[in-house]
Amino acid sequence: MKEAYLYMGKYKKYLLTQLHHMYVVGLDIDSRAYFTSATMVIAVPTGIKIFSWLATIYGGEVRLAVPMLFALGFLFLFTIGGLTGVMLSNASIDVAFHDTYYVVGHFHYVLSMGALFSLVGGYYYWGPSMFGLKYNKVWAEIHFWLLFISVNIIFLPMHFLGLNGMPRRIPQYPDAFVGWNYISSIGSAISIISVLVGLRSVQIQLENGENEDLEIQVTPDFIESNLTRDVRDSDLELILTRPAEYHTFSELPVLTSPTNQ
Repeated sequence: MKEAYLYMGKYKKYLLTQLHHMYVVGLDIDSRAYFTSATMVIAVPTGIKIFSWLATIYGGEVRLAVPMLFALGFLFLFTIGGLTGVMLSNASIDVAFHDTYYVVGHFHYVLSMGALFSLVGGYYYWGPSMFGLKYNKVWAEIHFWLLFISVNIIFLPMHFLGLNGMPRRIPQYPDAFVGWNYISSIGSAISIISVLVGLRSVQIQLENGENEDLEIQVTPDFIESNLTRDVRDSDLELILTRPAEYHTFSELPVLTSPTNQ
């Protein structure tokens, strides 16, 4: 028992934030109540983030270029993952859902799909700046839609499997779970195709992409402030060559606001 208390003391900071993963290890009722409340409170700043992002989009002029598609896809997937996480935060419910496919569906919506869409969207936004080459918009949009549809077909049925009691980490399962697993497998096959399409999109960009320097550099193509819509000023980043050359400036540049005539 002494060793157990020493272990808990050493990892106290970890336990104060992560014990909602351990509801079924034999916690007393007071600990369950505390971590249920603390985990549910996490939903408040997370919800604020969602509404902040939505307000940012509302304050701009949305243009559905490929980076914006991935950004909107991230918002949808991250929100679904957060809502399912609120259910798992309840210790009484988590006792039934723990180690089922519901948990697998939840954390893939948050991590695998939320983080993935952010990274891929970031590449499509910054890729032209890094390599000086434009991506093929047709291939990029096909990549987005295949990936978005496939990941939802994979992981949404996992929630229903978990609700029906299918445990995770098992090589075989009863025939009662075949239906949703079959649908999830179809989504997995589509996701493989989406990966190949994404790699092909990158290959086309690097081999046949048009030179980004030939374009007139203006504000980003997918969001523009409503407050400065009449004054289309180029950002410093957008008036440089792509990619920017080494030692572009001998000293740090100073940006000033334009003077309205």
